[in-house]
Amino acid sequence: MQPSPPHTRRSFLALAAAGAALASAPAAAHAQATGASAQAAAAWARVPAIRRRIRPPRFPDRTFPITEHGAVGDGAAKCTEAFGRAVAACAAAGGGRVLVPAGTWLTGAIHLADNVELHLEAGATIRFSRDPADYLPVVFTRYEGIELMNYSPFIYAHGRTNVAITGAGVIDGQADAAHWWDWSSDPAPSEGPDKRLLAQQAEAGVPVAERVFGEGHYLRPNLIQLYRCRNVLIEGVTVRDSPMWNIHPVLCTNVTIREVTVDSPRGPNNDGCDPESCVDVLIERCEFNTGDDCVAIKAGKNADGRRVNEPSMNVLVDSCVMRDGNGGVTVGSETTGGVSWVFAWNCTMSSARLERAIRIKTNPERGGYVRDLYFKDITVGQAADSVVEVALNYENKHTGPHFPDVGTIDIQGLRAGKAPRAFYLIGNPGNPIRGVRVRNSVFEEMAEADVVSEVSGFELRNVWVNGRRV
Repeated sequence: MQPSPPHTRRSFLALAAAGAALASAPAAAHAQATGASAQAAAAWARVPAIRRRIRPPRFPDRTFPITEHGAVGDGAAKCTEAFGRAVAACAAAGGGRVLVPAGTWLTGAIHLADNVELHLEAGATIRFSRDPADYLPVVFTRYEGIELMNYSPFIYAHGRTNVAITGAGVIDGQADAAHWWDWSSDPAPSEGPDKRLLAQQAEAGVPVAERVFGEGHYLRPNLIQLYRCRNVLIEGVTVRDSPMWNIHPVLCTNVTIREVTVDSPRGPNNDGCDPESCVDVLIERCEFNTGDDCVAIKAGKNADGRRVNEPSMNVLVDSCVMRDGNGGVTVGSETTGGVSWVFAWNCTMSSARLERAIRIKTNPERGGYVRDLYFKDITVGQAADSVVEVALNYENKHTGPHFPDVGTIDIQGLRAGKAPRAFYLIGNPGNPIRGVRVRNSVFEEMAEADVVSEVSGFELRNVWVNGRRV
């Protein structure tokens, strides 16, 4: 292992060595380790009760094929109205299944209703139009943690109970460098001016109904967004090539995302699954190959996040596979409403283009809290940056009016193969990260020294780096 520069964990190790000379140190260290283990055990004991509360919705045994409402599966005829009629008929009957049979179904926005399951048979592809006009009129939505009126997400529900997207088919956003993704950066037209305008409106307290974007603007919609919904299920489908984030539950309760494949590695900001200000979320047995974070847990941003002030909590990530992406399991950067009680276990992460495995990112403009995050039995084949990153200076912002409160991050049983470094932990001056515990973990081939600055309570117990116990 290479020598650590002064701003890394060298000071921590030196203090530990000095303290070991004291006769009381072994007993104190043992008590501290026992206390940390007991705290983690008590936290993990919460998981069964959370999981029991998360129950997928059930639907009446009624089927409404979109073909009976005028849909043609040739990939050329636009089926927007047929989808709308099928959903309306299903809802009017008291709920059931809107069936998408094998074929390619071109459409604009699909809006779900109470007690409606959108089900894609094997061989079915819902292919979304590349014409922005097909996502008007504008709807109440959220863009990077700020509420506004904007283009409709491609599959959307607002204020609904018992909604599902299931099956073995494909949901294809059809975004590429010439459609939607080209809005992400200069040259104009691009989203930059609209992002700044939206942020200014939120800071000024402009009512959401007056933050109207859509036509003539360039804020990209999400592929799937379920807003203020209760009892949500997304299961089995493959989603790909979203304009922006792929799956985005917002202010939802009781969410199950199971055995979903997100195959969207090329697009900018193509996050896999971003539960935002949600409570009781299960993400299990999913596979992510993304152009940004694989799973990113969020809670609103800056002034608008403080106005809404709703946390994400009780999020379970179980037995998922993460390939390409900026982070495997991520919290942030939108943390303003607070994030707590996140548990991730039995996940496998590896790619030359997976930058980090565990990632927490925020800054002194976001504020909020991030605490009680628990990870165990994570396997990382390789990562392109740090295996574990906790950065309170996201976007290179070190100071500001709303320092985040970040701490109680517990990692056990992590095994990493190859990466530039094990840890990148950066707090703010005067606002340290408070408590990162790593136990019973191995980092096999780390090329560089760790970076640890402004951290209070960085504990390593039975941790091996490059064959040496640290």
